[in-house]
Amino acid sequence: MTYSDPFRILTPNERWTPSQTQLDASPSAQEKLLPPLVHQIRFAVAKWREDNYKGASETSKSLLHFWFNQEHNDGFHFYFSQREAIESIIYLYEVAKAHDKYDLMRFNKMGNVSPNMFDETWTRYVVKMATGAGKTKVMGLALVWSYFHKLYEADSALSKNFLVIAPNLIVLNRLKKDFVGKDGNEHLKMFFEEPFLPDDGVDGRDWRSNFQLTVHIQDELKPITEGGNIFLTNVHRIFFNPEPALSLAHTFLGPTVKPKADTSKGLDLGEVLRSQKIQDLVVLNDEAHHIHDKSLAWFKNIEDISHKLTLKNGKGLALQTDFSATPKHNNGSIFVQTISDYPLVEAIKQGVVKSPVLPDLESRKKIVEKDSTDFEERYGDFIRLGYEEWQQQYDELTPLSKTPILFVMTMSTEEADKAKIFLEREYTLMNGSVLVIHTNKSGETKEAKSKKDEEELRQLRKAADDIDKEDSPYRAVVSVLMLREGWDVQNVTTVVGLRAYGADSKILPEQTIGRGLRKMSKIGDPQKLVVVGTEHFLKFVEELKTEGVEFQYSPMGKGTKKKPDLIIEVDKEHNKNLDALDIPVPQLTPRVFREYKNLELIDTATFSFLKAPFKLFAPKELKEIIFEDIDGDFSHKTIFGESSPDYRNVLAFFTSSILKDSRLVAGFSVLYPKVEQFIRQQLFGKTVDLSDANVIKNVAEAVPKHLVFSLFKKAINDLTIKEDGTVRLKGYASLKDSKPKIVQNQPFLMSDKCIFTHVVGDNPFELDMAVHLNRFADVKAFAKNGIGESGGNLFMEYQKTNGTIALYYPDFLIRTSPTTFFILETKGREDLNDVTKIKRLVAWCQDINALQSDYTYTPLYVKQEDWDVKRKDIKTFADVQNIFKIDV
Repeated sequence: MTYSDPFRILTPNERWTPSQTQLDASPSAQEKLLPPLVHQIRFAVAKWREDNYKGASETSKSLLHFWFNQEHNDGFHFYFSQREAIESIIYLYEVAKAHDKYDLMRFNKMGNVSPNMFDETWTRYVVKMATGAGKTKVMGLALVWSYFHKLYEADSALSKNFLVIAPNLIVLNRLKKDFVGKDGNEHLKMFFEEPFLPDDGVDGRDWRSNFQLTVHIQDELKPITEGGNIFLTNVHRIFFNPEPALSLAHTFLGPTVKPKADTSKGLDLGEVLRSQKIQDLVVLNDEAHHIHDKSLAWFKNIEDISHKLTLKNGKGLALQTDFSATPKHNNGSIFVQTISDYPLVEAIKQGVVKSPVLPDLESRKKIVEKDSTDFEERYGDFIRLGYEEWQQQYDELTPLSKTPILFVMTMSTEEADKAKIFLEREYTLMNGSVLVIHTNKSGETKEAKSKKDEEELRQLRKAADDIDKEDSPYRAVVSVLMLREGWDVQNVTTVVGLRAYGADSKILPEQTIGRGLRKMSKIGDPQKLVVVGTEHFLKFVEELKTEGVEFQYSPMGKGTKKKPDLIIEVDKEHNKNLDALDIPVPQLTPRVFREYKNLELIDTATFSFLKAPFKLFAPKELKEIIFEDIDGDFSHKTIFGESSPDYRNVLAFFTSSILKDSRLVAGFSVLYPKVEQFIRQQLFGKTVDLSDANVIKNVAEAVPKHLVFSLFKKAINDLTIKEDGTVRLKGYASLKDSKPKIVQNQPFLMSDKCIFTHVVGDNPFELDMAVHLNRFADVKAFAKNGIGESGGNLFMEYQKTNGTIALYYPDFLIRTSPTTFFILETKGREDLNDVTKIKRLVAWCQDINALQSDYTYTPLYVKQEDWDVKRKDIKTFADVQNIFKIDV
């Protein structure tokens, strides 16, 4: 399992599964590691996706294609984890029509699921997604889908009314920021600012204009509207216990739930939800691991609301969808209603979250938990180690306007206070910068008992909520049980655990590091979460290995300081004239682009090729077949016993690889039969039997495989790659706007002629070129291209020799006068794609010079073999121009 791309569609066969050893280790391992329904649902959803969402309503198809098959502003894409989750919800509800436990049980092929495992009588799906994988956006996608399905589809059983439930105020405030806006008055901000809603007119519907919902937060109820309502609330606000005489349901369904609602504001959301004003409802539960028992008030109140709806509409709840990273019962078994699973191991492998790093064995031996009742004496070494690791991160990240957070978990509130005192006394950086959050036994911030306490609590929550902001004064957080959910910040980079957790704590290993898993924005990859602590704590965290998580182990402590990465940013510290060193970077519309057309137009009869050789293999050779991706990377090895391979799996691998390399997200069902027909009748110049193992072994050989890939990729590219002669100038970017960038520590040059703090080279030849550019008197300014995340990035699309589209970043931007600029590319060993890049660079310069007359841009191409011969004669940059200028 070697993932790296968070947007790549993972096939069901390559998903993480426990080893047989793991399953044999415990009789309950199966139910703790694998949701029983998910495996079959993955296959069904994958096929449905490849079949272009066959069977879905037009509304669902429009939304799915908009979300996942269209380019969005700023290159935004939903993660694969988010895509699979919402696809699973829509497929099960609308296509498979799995609306009750018996329908869901059809996806259990092992026979280990029984009806008594389901407590609810309405449609309930559970989505399991690792912390940081983006479940809030999936909640938003589900809401948008239900809303428009109800609005546009006749006889839709879904709803435009949504009850969004959070377990505590921290989670509620996070959802409030996402669903409403940071200040609470930016109505439905997430939905309109991110690609949730198609533009008006798409498929003949006014999506954005028609998305008119009223948001009600807690008991601050507004008029209930027919246009749709979102009730965003903590769970205790939906509790309702009317007098028996007032409850019609009491007669038929027995006593209602005992917990009382909070009616301090004179309103009762629980009563409104059960009133005639609400005729249908979809429930979205965040952090739904709290609903692990049907006797809990959370479950009972949803059950009661569904019963009340049944009396009104005869159907009950339209849908309940629960979201959690750890939807597990107290015995560790995963909720049987789980229909989509994106575990932490896959989130780490795809780079969706930070990678956990633990101290190596030698580092762990150096520090021990001392047998002492004195807090500092017992735990001081662990806090010091955590601080040392944190300070390295602080030194690297503060130039990027990011403040890493040290998170310390203690055994008690008294120890939390002592940890704060220790940090602030020992370390200047921590003086006045440690936030202590006291929690109750459930891990929630303690409630206020007076108006003074309430104000202090409000400020505490705001401080915790704002910890990622640049103006936050805090660099460390100390708490007892602020672990389970809600405090979903990005800047926690070091976790220090001073307590061990047992089964009675109801804390799971993923929850102990979950608050630090979210990635920091705009600092590049890889990102790591350092986890240190007592031996008991680390062993508890390492239980995640049973769920496939692979930890990195690193030397930590004194004498193990890593060489810091290099931070490159606009140099504002050395009195440089930034305007004089700036270089305007033109932004042109693409000349080469992909225009999607129907793959049905591919005709294998038009393929021109020499037939592939056909070999006869010995029986022993047929026992093993190795598959490689198109680029030659090892994909997987299949070893067969006495049985023959299923050719359909082989052809599916070929088809998926072709689509992946062609950057197509759909079309499997169209392309597969063409691949099958070509291999069966054309590839070897004769008709072959695909069920014959000898044929499959031949197909996996280098020449036949290359023919299949290259011929189909060319056919796809001929259909989809287009060149536009009407290039437009969108404007200019400025190097001054470039954001800081972290690069691996490497040799660098500091130059007064460069707007950045450092000039690095990706190889010695580039650095040598930078040294000469700095020395040439006729170079007024220069910069290594592609330094910042914005500004300073000159790139252009080009078509590689294999037909695919890629981006090309030239090496250097050079200025010789206020209006004269050069784009210089260096090259060691040249390949065919380099020739294509240079042709594209020439065309780009021709385009920009034709589109405007304020500046001139000239391409230069310097091959190292030529440079080594002629460098002794090169005294000025004018010499470089004369020798290496490319005719435009």
